[in-house]
Amino acid sequence: MSTTAATEPSQERPRVLPPDETAIAQAAALITSGRLVAFPTETVYGLGGDATNGAAVAAIFAAKGRPAFNPLIVHVSDLVAAETLGQFSELARRLAVAFWPGPLTLVVPRVTNCPISLLATAGLDTLAIRVPDHTVARHLLSVCGRPLAAPSANPSGRLSPTQARDVADALSAIDVPLVLDGGPCRVGLESTVVAVTGAIATLLRPGGLARSAIEAVAGPLAEAGEDHGAPASPGRLASHYAPGLPLRLNATSVLPDEALLAFGPHVPVGAHLTLNLSPGGDMAEAAANLFAMLRTLDASGARAIAAMAVPTHGLGEAINDRLSRAAVR
Repeated sequence: MSTTAATEPSQERPRVLPPDETAIAQAAALITSGRLVAFPTETVYGLGGDATNGAAVAAIFAAKGRPAFNPLIVHVSDLVAAETLGQFSELARRLAVAFWPGPLTLVVPRVTNCPISLLATAGLDTLAIRVPDHTVARHLLSVCGRPLAAPSANPSGRLSPTQARDVADALSAIDVPLVLDGGPCRVGLESTVVAVTGAIATLLRPGGLARSAIEAVAGPLAEAGEDHGAPASPGRLASHYAPGLPLRLNATSVLPDEALLAFGPHVPVGAHLTLNLSPGGDMAEAAANLFAMLRTLDASGARAIAAMAVPTHGLGEAINDRLSRAAVR
């Protein structure tokens, strides 16, 4: 495991560049030197560093202010690369073949002599790993030629970024010298995390891949218990994905000093500002809009945010998970 020290960061503002060959080569050079780069995936923007470099992984934790017991997801280019890092059972391999590249993270046992920094896995004997479904992310992985630890590119516990400007606004230039701008994220929710360390798959975090799709391949998913110590998966802290303003759930009415996160065609009037996740009730549209709309409402000048109820079917399970965590104070 490499522990090469990161190069002293620049004081300049982060460069936000279109992801052409030159920019991706610059990003890869930064990563191989131990620096961090923000890049798009289909879920949210990631803050990427060399997952085999302990100093680079430590820089990710420092940049995000992330608790050191919260593991990171490692991104790789394909299943072949993943199998050099983790032990894939027949079930894990079946899930990988069905959904990679895509918004599914699999938690599997580390292989013997796994090169991934123990800090990236929070000292656990398991590894959270996925293959992103975004041309920029996959091109960057190919040019780097190494696995990337890449949590969401935001301060820990805050709203995940789904556009490049969100990253530039949220993290200082000292931490992130370069942001690759791949446009808005298509899915807009973090990946679904499933542990496959035995014969049964366990849902650790709902996300951008619906439970029903996973269960069609893996059978019924077991439910994870509460994390009373170190979480087995990212995104399982009680308070997470939080805006700065207080968030009130299941709103059926709204006050004039509240901003409203609406859903569906029937929306209460009178809010300071109203944004609708999906007027037509489309869950994929709502998921893609969630973090960007929460971010806008948070900056609206309102006293608080009120969120209407969202059904729990399909991606609604993940949307409700993020809202419930965001509401914890």
